[in-house]
Amino acid sequence: MKRAISNRNVAAARFEQAPFDGAFLASFGRPELRGSWIVYGGSGSGKTTFVLELCKYLTRFCKVAYDSLEQGLSLSMQKAWERVGMEEAGSSIIFLSKESIRDVTLRLQRRKSPDVVVIDSVHYLMRFGMTDYMRLKETFPDKLFIWVAHEEGGQPKGKMAQNIRFDSDVKIRVEGYKAFVTTRYEEPEKGEGGADFVIWERGAQDYWVDRLM
Repeated sequence: MKRAISNRNVAAARFEQAPFDGAFLASFGRPELRGSWIVYGGSGSGKTTFVLELCKYLTRFCKVAYDSLEQGLSLSMQKAWERVGMEEAGSSIIFLSKESIRDVTLRLQRRKSPDVVVIDSVHYLMRFGMTDYMRLKETFPDKLFIWVAHEEGGQPKGKMAQNIRFDSDVKIRVEGYKAFVTTRYEEPEKGEGGADFVIWERGAQDYWVDRLM
């Protein structure tokens, strides 16, 4: 049995929060960079661009690994990589082409391993269930896993993706070149967390104006 934590120690505990600023602060607040986040949305919504923009921003604070299970190293991925100016991130990001969870686990056991791992997408994980998911989180409690999922009916597609959504500290739904962020780190009185994140101004304007007419 684990030792209980006293009331005083709960109040006195301190946690490392990422020093987000600008649009990321307004949308995400000041999150811990550990645990699970999920990004989901339909095809053509701007999801891949948003995830890559997020990866690039996170390289300010830590090392990121992007595991492209769906596309791998392809021309379309290369163009998306270039579109967000990922070269500016230098060696703070690495690209994994269809690397299995087993191999990701081995990679994370090495010294100076990535602090953040993006899995794109959940639907390309073979024989991966909640037991595997919880084991991964428990094995690497100080890592942040960002899971990308397709969408169906406004929710992550499939039971596994839905379970991850329930467990995630940050939930991001992408539609019409906007990211709608729900975060446990929100402090609205400070203007931190909860604001919509605009991925592409012109595309978002055209998409949402059409729906309001």
